[in-house]
Amino acid sequence: MAETRHSKVLIIGSGPAGYTAAVYAARAMLKPVLVQGLQPGGQLTITTEVENWPGDTQVQGPDLMVRMEEHAREMGAEIVSDYISSLDLSQRPFKAHADSGITFTADAVILATGAQAKWLGLPSEEKFMGFGVSACATCDGFFYRNKEVVVVGGGNTAVEEALFLTNFASKVTLVHRRDTLRAERILQERLFAHPKVALQWHSAVEEVLGTETPPGVTGVRVRDVRDGTESVIPCDGFFVAIGHSPASELVKDQLELHADGYVKVEAGSTRTSIPGVFAAGDLTDHIYRQAITSAGMGCMAALDAERYLAGIEEVLDDQDTARD
Repeated sequence: MAETRHSKVLIIGSGPAGYTAAVYAARAMLKPVLVQGLQPGGQLTITTEVENWPGDTQVQGPDLMVRMEEHAREMGAEIVSDYISSLDLSQRPFKAHADSGITFTADAVILATGAQAKWLGLPSEEKFMGFGVSACATCDGFFYRNKEVVVVGGGNTAVEEALFLTNFASKVTLVHRRDTLRAERILQERLFAHPKVALQWHSAVEEVLGTETPPGVTGVRVRDVRDGTESVIPCDGFFVAIGHSPASELVKDQLELHADGYVKVEAGSTRTSIPGVFAAGDLTDHIYRQAITSAGMGCMAALDAERYLAGIEEVLDDQDTARD
């Protein structure tokens, strides 16, 4: 017979939002269960140096996530290495089915499944990921002070990343398949006016070039989409800025979402369209997408869940008193 396990709070996801939620929920004596998912630690596990985490002038992304997991365990959270393949929010307690065959039930659910940067899908892109290839200028821009970088994309994300990188890089080349951008007009005007920015129109990135030992990016090979001619743009860093995809598959037909798939929450809270279900981190945040903001939202989600559960218990106590 399949195993069923119940907890007051079930946390799905194990990045900064999930682990922080686990710390706060455990401190509230809610005995939370956190299911890590396919990538324990989330996007920070593929990030090398992190220099914007308060209290650490520099820390390796994977090391930071190990510390956060250990902190959650020390507080009393139960961390489960499993993957939630389906989630039923139509009845209470909520039900989550895991790949292991276990069914987790809970009075409250905190969703912290995050989001993934969209990548070009090039083998060379994956090869140099963390060694010159990045999807977060805010995270990694500092490492390219007085160096040349390339950004690929044509929307707000790409233009914002390119403009941010001008604070550090000596030159920023934006590569786009067309000769017009999709970004907001005011962002385009800032980009076009910036002396450090060069535009590479009608171009698609075909390969990231680099060295083996030590691993590092030296350039990108691009193809002109009009005539097929190829050229190489020398650079020290390559930033992919073609958007993010929130991991909202579990709830896409159950919770209210934004048009781009991010989970909607009430302003100033982590409450979703279903009472008792909370969302934190990159799953709901399409603006900041930082580890520290995700952790802050994880804290909020745990506190929101604690208040929600306290309200349920108060109602049950009143009902018991009325029956007496």
